Amino acid sequence: MSRHPAHLDIAAGHAGLAQVRQRIADAAAEAGRRAQDITLVAVSKTFEASAIEPVIEAGQRVFGENRVQECKAKWPELRSRYGAIELHLVGPLQSNKAQEAVALFDCIQSLDREKLARVLADEIQRQGRSPELFVEINSGEEEQKAGIRPRDADRFIAECRTSYGLAISGLMCIPPADEEPALHFALLETIARRNGIKGLSMGMSADFETAIRFGATHVRVGSAIFGERHKKIT
Repeated sequence: MSRHPAHLDIAAGHAGLAQVRQRIADAAAEAGRRAQDITLVAVSKTFEASAIEPVIEAGQRVFGENRVQECKAKWPELRSRYGAIELHLVGPLQSNKAQEAVALFDCIQSLDREKLARVLADEIQRQGRSPELFVEINSGEEEQKAGIRPRDADRFIAECRTSYGLAISGLMCIPPADEEPALHFALLETIARRNGIKGLSMGMSADFETAIRFGATHVRVGSAIFGERHKKIT
């Protein structure tokens, strides 16, 4: 007798999440680190609530979204049913969406320009809510990507702290697809260390074990948990 499709979805959610957690544990052990010091951000962008629920039911409580509007469409109802869920914005943030982002997200990983720093500082003060902030570093200096260039990182981090009073919790990067990610992870760790920053969001489905070797505190994993991406939610 065939199983109900909902049961199959839950089983897939359990299996994907369990495999990723085991890979994190193995990579952490190999690096002489503790798996519990590495936060798995399950990147649920483009997935409907029905695909996310099995992963929540399997015990995952930290999720990443790319867009403010998509987050608004999915997560208030999911949070009302499942309780405390930690949400990370892992995609670019437009300044005119800062108000909603501060209200919705527990961590914003894409702080990448002075104007955004100023607007976030104003919203944090106005709302009395302080999401963690990660500066996005464009480690490959790719023209099509957002992020602070490595040579400007120290100045920008200092400006965020001194001019806008922002607490910078971490750094984030997305290495170029055609380059060795270890070089970019090592660069991010170096910038973080010299600026007294502990958080390192680096590594995705294909390379998070390498990122863990270089000190990642957060790994952003989507397809290894959820499967292939779906059409964007509008």
